[in-house]
Amino acid sequence: MTLEVELPETQPEEPAAEERGGRADRPRKRRRSPWFTIPMSVLIGLLAIVVLTPLTVGARIWHQARQDERPRSDAIIVLGAAQYNGVPSPTLKWRLQHALDLYRDGVAPAIVTVGGKAPGDNYTEAGAGRAWLIKEGGVPASKVFAVPVGRDTLESLKAAGAEFDRHHWDSAVIVTDPWHGLRSKKMAEDQGIKAAASPTRSGPSVQTRDTQFNYIVRETGGYLSYVLLGKSVQVPDETVKRIRIDPSGTPAPSSSVPPSR
Repeated sequence: MTLEVELPETQPEEPAAEERGGRADRPRKRRRSPWFTIPMSVLIGLLAIVVLTPLTVGARIWHQARQDERPRSDAIIVLGAAQYNGVPSPTLKWRLQHALDLYRDGVAPAIVTVGGKAPGDNYTEAGAGRAWLIKEGGVPASKVFAVPVGRDTLESLKAAGAEFDRHHWDSAVIVTDPWHGLRSKKMAEDQGIKAAASPTRSGPSVQTRDTQFNYIVRETGGYLSYVLLGKSVQVPDETVKRIRIDPSGTPAPSSSVPPSR
């Protein structure tokens, strides 16, 4: 009888450096650490968001500005603009005239003017607008409702939302400048109003390409600040100047037209 015993295999000895043909001197290929690639991918993603988000919002503002939405609604909302001792400014007058045209076309049976007053003023934007529609436009006083609250769009539309609740209204066509339509609709919808926008096609905000560009830049900042922060923030003129650069490298002059609030 034979006894077979398995002996453990011995590991072969590493050949000497001389026997490896000088491979000891060859540098090893280092693997890239995942701690380098992950932050870089995150950084690239953040940069893409920072660049693409304002461009996308600006494109939406540009697209909305070219829409004229006139569905049958419960009321027309005229957003406020400056007034001078009860006389509507050119910007406000164009909005009122456009709202009057919509009213005469049967888009809605009522008009709501909104807007408070600046310190030292004797009249509100809403009051000046209502008086113009009644006196100059011939709209019955019972069909025009002034909401004299707010020094910016958000405050005014919050007050308009309460007015709509009081009348049990659900839908509105908002009259404002073209570039202001997207932000105004968003704010109104957040107040429970089914909103459409019918912008003016005349007035200071649509005069030149520089003016239009300035408005789009301001509205992009205003829209993002509302969506991200929940409040209205006016983009400073200096910011617009830094963005709007002509080929000669000289900042374009700022527009004298007051921005939408």
